[in-house]
Amino acid sequence: MKDYFYFRASDGHIHSIYMVVRMRRNRSQTAKRRSHQGLTGTNATRCECGALRVSHRACPECGRYRGRIVIDVVERAKREERRTKKKEKELRESGRASEKDETPAEAK
Repeated sequence: MKDYFYFRASDGHIHSIYMVVRMRRNRSQTAKRRSHQGLTGTNATRCECGALRVSHRACPECGRYRGRIVIDVVERAKREERRTKKKEKELRESGRASEKDETPAEAK
């Protein structure tokens, strides 16, 4: 107690060294304030193809939304393949075998 409080003879009161918060919020008030901050899960629905997809979004498997095909999945796969081939070719020309072989120590 001696370390945390001291007596001042001039005013006759015991004083604290540490500051005391006057309008401190208690645990229940803090919990009530934070009650709306919880995370919510996403609603997943089944597509016509049977895959799970996020509501109001096109299916990543078949590219359908509300019965229509809005994303050409085959063309997207071809484009990704072309991009990876081009990237691997550039890596070979620069002297590196592939991105997978490169480690962070070699990058420096």
